[in-house]
Amino acid sequence: MDLQEKNNSTEKSVEQCDDENSVTMIDVLQEENQLEEDANAVLGPADDKNCTYIQGYIRQALYACKTCRPEGTRAGVCFACSLHCHEGHELIELYTKRHFKCDCGNSKFVDKKCNLYPVKSKLNEENKYNQNFDGVYCTCMRPYPDPEGLDNDEMLQCAICEDWYHSKHLGREKPDENSYDEMVCDNCMTNTPFLWNYAAKYSITKDNDEANKTEETVEVEVNLNKCTRPTSISIVEKKGCCYWKEGWRSSLCTCDECKKLYVENKVEFLIDQADSVQVYEESGKLNNRESHYEMGMKALASLDHVQQVTVIEEYNNMKERLKEYLQKFADNKKVVRAEDIQEFFSEMEPNKRQKIEIPKFCR
Repeated sequence: MDLQEKNNSTEKSVEQCDDENSVTMIDVLQEENQLEEDANAVLGPADDKNCTYIQGYIRQALYACKTCRPEGTRAGVCFACSLHCHEGHELIELYTKRHFKCDCGNSKFVDKKCNLYPVKSKLNEENKYNQNFDGVYCTCMRPYPDPEGLDNDEMLQCAICEDWYHSKHLGREKPDENSYDEMVCDNCMTNTPFLWNYAAKYSITKDNDEANKTEETVEVEVNLNKCTRPTSISIVEKKGCCYWKEGWRSSLCTCDECKKLYVENKVEFLIDQADSVQVYEESGKLNNRESHYEMGMKALASLDHVQQVTVIEEYNNMKERLKEYLQKFADNKKVVRAEDIQEFFSEMEPNKRQKIEIPKFCR
C-alpha cells in the first residue's frame, strides 16, 4: 500500500470511529498546509542556511532588527541571517523588497559581523529604505499590527514604493478581492502621472467612481506609429490609488520615448515581467520542501486505530482549553505574547495522559 492509499485508509478509519473528530483533525492539517504555502510564497526561493549577499541585489523577504540596529539607522537582513545572526532579537518582518542586498554585518551594525558571510562591503549603495524599516506603515505611520488597537485595518502593498497602506487610507474604495492584481498608491500615481493614461482600460474601479470620470486629452510627443500609450481617453479623476487588472504591466508601451519615461521616473522595473510579486510568490510555492500536512498524514497513517482516536481526542481537548485560555485575553483586550502561549502549554504538561509515541517524520 502506497502513502496515498494509507492516507485514504487513515481518513476512512478515523471517520468510522468519530466522523466529527476526523474532519477536525484533517482540517487542521489542511489549514496548516495552506499557511505553509503562504509562508513559502513570502520567502520565495530563499533558504534558511545561506545569506543572500552573494546573489547581489534581488527581490527577497527581509527583516529589520531593532535589537542590533543603532538608533536612527535603517537596515535589512535576509531570511537566513534573521535565523542565524539575529535569533531571539526583536525583528520587524518587511515582506519583500526589490533590488535589495543583505545588510547583515555591514557598517550599519557597527561591530557585529554576519555569521554566514562575514566579508561584506561597508554599505550597499543601491539599497532603498522607507519607513517600514522603522516598523511603521501607511500615511498614518502606525505599526502593524497596532499594539494600541488604533488601526488594524487590512493593509495592501504598493507595487511601486512597496510601502504598506490601510485600505481605508488609499483614497479609493477597494474593489472585490479577486478582481485586481496590483495596487499603486496615491503618492506613486501622482509621481508617475503617465500611468493614468492606462487607467481607463486596465484599472478596476467601483461603480461609485463613475461620477468621477472625466474626458481628458493627453498630448504625447512620440512617434504614434510605435507608441501604444493611450493619448485620448476617459479616465478616473486623477486622485487616490489605482487598482490594476491582471496583466496590466504587459500593456505598458515599451517604445524608446516611453522607456525614457520609466527611467526618468525610476520605475523601469514595471516593464520587467519577472518583477511582480506574483512571479516571486509562485517561485516560492514551487519549492520541494515536504509540507507539515504531508508529514502529519504520514504520522497518522502509521498509527493503529486506537492510537488515532486517542490522538484526536487529545487534540480536541487541547483545542478547547486553548480557546478558553485565549478568550480571557480577548475579554480583557490584551495582546497575547509568546510567553503566554508557553505558559499555557507548560500548565498542560502535568495533565497529559499516558504518552502516545507518534513517529517523528519532521526533520
